[in-house]
Amino acid sequence: MRKVLLGVAAAIVAAALPATAGPLGPRVVVADDAPKGAFELVGHSPLNNRGMNAALGVHGDYVYVGSRTDAKANNANGSGVLVVDVSKPDAPEIVKEIGPPDEANSGETSREMRVWRSQDLLLVMNLFSNCGEIHACTPTGGADNFRFYDISGKNAADPKLVATYEPSVDPHEFYLWEDPKNPKRALLFLSTPGGGQTQLMVTDISGYKKEKFREVGKYSFAAGEPGNDNRLHSFAVSPDGKTGYLAYLEAGFLVLDTSEIVKGVKKPQVTLRTDPKDAPKWPEAPGPGIHSAVPFFGRDFVMTTDEVYGEALRAINAGGCPWGWAKFLSVKDPAKPKVISEYKLPQNEESYCALPEAHEALPRSQHPMSSFAAHNPTLTKNLAVLTWHAGGLQAIDISNPAKPVQAAEYLPDPLPFVLQEDPVLSSGQDKVVMWSFPIIEDGLIYVTDVRNGLYILRYKGPFANEISSVDFLEGNSNQGAALKLSR
Repeated sequence: MRKVLLGVAAAIVAAALPATAGPLGPRVVVADDAPKGAFELVGHSPLNNRGMNAALGVHGDYVYVGSRTDAKANNANGSGVLVVDVSKPDAPEIVKEIGPPDEANSGETSREMRVWRSQDLLLVMNLFSNCGEIHACTPTGGADNFRFYDISGKNAADPKLVATYEPSVDPHEFYLWEDPKNPKRALLFLSTPGGGQTQLMVTDISGYKKEKFREVGKYSFAAGEPGNDNRLHSFAVSPDGKTGYLAYLEAGFLVLDTSEIVKGVKKPQVTLRTDPKDAPKWPEAPGPGIHSAVPFFGRDFVMTTDEVYGEALRAINAGGCPWGWAKFLSVKDPAKPKVISEYKLPQNEESYCALPEAHEALPRSQHPMSSFAAHNPTLTKNLAVLTWHAGGLQAIDISNPAKPVQAAEYLPDPLPFVLQEDPVLSSGQDKVVMWSFPIIEDGLIYVTDVRNGLYILRYKGPFANEISSVDFLEGNSNQGAALKLSR
């Protein structure tokens, strides 16, 4: 049924394929119904059918998967950090759950994680501040924290807690930056949208072995119109760490000079390279604004995404058809970034919002829990691989950023049931919620679906060599192939 509807919607919007750029704005490209490549399923783990899966970390033969919800009834829902043996990619196997007291505590969600590869260290960002109705957990008022686990040698299958860091401001997302000149030095760039006068915080985690964490800078920026949601949702930096890219919700997209931070200046200052009045923004779009911003490798372009939930959150300006999609910006002049193209699925067209389902009379716009929103991207030189909630996993040919082209898509078969549906992303009729940043390791793509678990995929299509040849790459750190690709 999903494929049939996709074809119908594509026919409705066919006239918009593509719309030429001109005085009315950037080129808008809608995915067609015949991508040139494909994703091949290599392996899948339903992760005990628990639902509410969050981000993942990948390191060698093991994958670590967090949870968007907390423990209930002595962790009966299995909401800890799952350790999955992927030494046989076609048969992934759960070998451990990191549970209480280290993880899966009441009121706490293991929302984000990263592996600091050179140190064999798993970083788990646990948030109490993220707990609430939309994540099916009850707030308890604990302290947000990062827990650091040794995953060297035999500890890879049985991680050992070695340090805990409680930031002075509650984080939401983070970018892990390893110093290219010193693999023992790493910084966390934390977006802190609930931090008031602090929207960006940078912490040096190099002293983790002695539990010494130095908060080297706290920053905020006068951006956006009064009354708008002018908070920093996500932050990324160039692989060399000298340039930052801010996804500032309704305040728009801005470029930041972060060179003093990575140089190790004692009291580093940052400078906006974009005048806030010239920041690209799109307040007319549904939802709260720019969710993520990820730079191209070696080219003056940036990809942004807008995560928009279903109708259930329209009342707080965070939901509703046609949801959110991807945009491509030129930052050749960082003072005045320009949107040069937009990329949508057929479901992101206004015409789709009134498209009746074949099996019921309600228009799609009245289905409260759907979300066909672009979420987290990982880029190679000429490909963007990204999660798109109910739109599955997408691959976009970005060799010409002014004319992005769909390269492949993967729509998994939903599990027949899960222990915990996501209250706003999978409680309706759409049971696919591709969510995490895709991670490429040894030519395979690892990604999590909030509802349906862990997927291991192989990409075949345009620029397939850019994935098959990669040892490691992810959209929220500069590790692995990132430095090489940026040259």
